[in-house]
Amino acid sequence: MSDSFDFRPLFDAWPFDPANDLRVVRGEDGRELLQVRTPLGIEQYEVDGRPDGRRPHEAESELEFQLARLAEAKEAGEEAAFKISAEDCMELFNEGILYYYRYVRFFQLKDWPRTARDTARNLRVFDLVRRYAERAEDRAQLEQWRPYVLRMNTVARAMIALDNRQHESARQIVAEAVEGIESLPELDNPTFQFERDRSLTALRDLAKQIEQSRPLTELERLHRQLREAVATEQFERAADLRDRIRALQTQAGVS
Repeated sequence: MSDSFDFRPLFDAWPFDPANDLRVVRGEDGRELLQVRTPLGIEQYEVDGRPDGRRPHEAESELEFQLARLAEAKEAGEEAAFKISAEDCMELFNEGILYYYRYVRFFQLKDWPRTARDTARNLRVFDLVRRYAERAEDRAQLEQWRPYVLRMNTVARAMIALDNRQHESARQIVAEAVEGIESLPELDNPTFQFERDRSLTALRDLAKQIEQSRPLTELERLHRQLREAVATEQFERAADLRDRIRALQTQAGVS
């Protein structure tokens, strides 16, 4: 076999187009694969499990390996002595970046369930490192990005709720996330401060959009029609709408 292989025919079959740079295909074994066309090539991600398909320590991921270590320590009554070394943290960080690359693409595809899954997974890494990392600098390395990952996870979960026409659930998801980000401990870190402020602004805007898209109740619909009738001087219609509103309020026990 030649020491060099020209990938140009493969690239020519899928020319780079920033508006069409993602696709989900199936491998020979039927499993789904996420492919990304970049200006200089094609990236491929496993859709499930670790994005690069590796199994560190024969586990699904470095995170799952460390969680298994933690479970063993707890079972042995040795949780107080459990620590994650700087080297282990680096493995977790590098692995988390792979999941980040993948969930950003899932977000682009509006694949909300997988975006929610991968962001929740990275938040588990944040929680594990924050509690058990040996070095404070390793904990700080991740915490500066927590507002951003929380935002991405929140948007994905809210969109899942909206797709299921669960507006109140979506509103609650966003409200809880805003409260959670506001209550994060202050960090003297410009990245954290920027991401916190940007995430709060984005989530508050999303909350407004959810409220605006919420289906109106019958009473709200009649009140809107009444305002429109009054504004256009349709007084007979306005009188009829007032009667219908009073009837609904009486029926509901609202004065």
